[in-house]
Amino acid sequence: MSRVLPIGTLALLALTLTLGGCTFIKLTPGGERVRILEAHEIGNCERIGSTSASVAEQVGIFRRPPEKLTQEVEHAARNAAAEMGGDTLVPQGPLREGRRGYDVYRCIR
Repeated sequence: MSRVLPIGTLALLALTLTLGGCTFIKLTPGGERVRILEAHEIGNCERIGSTSASVAEQVGIFRRPPEKLTQEVEHAARNAAAEMGGDTLVPQGPLREGRRGYDVYRCIR
């Protein structure tokens, strides 16, 4: 005997599979020009501030892939840095609970 899944279960499954591959935060044109470096790679740059970004770790009951979380947090931080007039970000630490802080620099003059 074949088993048929309820339409609600099928819809939830389809939504989950679709959202798992999505990036919700898109880079702005300014954000596309912001790079992410490590502290030892910063030379004669001017620190102009800091920013933090956070994203939801879960969609409903489903945990999002770590690589998607990282990508979205970076996109949000790059967009924010561009709005501040920065062109370079340096992470302040690891991604924790969907949140990460960054120092914002202006390196390219």
